[in-house]
Amino acid sequence: MAHKFEIYKDKTGEYRVRFKYNSEVIFSTEGYSSKSSAQNAIDSIKKNGPSAPIEDNS
Repeated sequence: MAHKFEIYKDKTGEYRVRFKYNSEVIFSTEGYSSKSSAQNAIDSIKKNGPSAPIEDNS
């Protein structure tokens, strides 16, 4: 699979989510205290991301 979400624990013990495409990290989230909160972040991105507006600040 060329793209995926990963939940991982950072060095401070917080759970984070990163989105990878072809092994390259496209973005990562803030730290969460629980794995379920990290999963909620993924669910929110999947639900709200497709309709999110694009803001060009260039």
